[in-house]
Amino acid sequence: MADFVRAVFEHGNFIPESPCDLPEGARVLLTVHSLGLVTPPVVTDAEERAAILSMTVERMRRNPLPPGAPSFSRDQLHERG
Repeated sequence: MADFVRAVFEHGNFIPESPCDLPEGARVLLTVHSLGLVTPPVVTDAEERAAILSMTVERMRRNPLPPGAPSFSRDQLHERG
């Protein structure tokens, strides 16, 4: 049997947007189709691109990593291995 259930992924769990007619503990197979992915705008104006980059760098300078923050390996950053 195949049904479609819209859900929101929150804190590591899929939360159905409407009631599901499933018994507690039922095992299901999820096929995930992301809806409403955020895509960055296309910025072609060089001045606008420079302003966005400048604002981003300034935000990073105002919010530095705290001293003693852990360093992660490439595999850890990409959840490999």
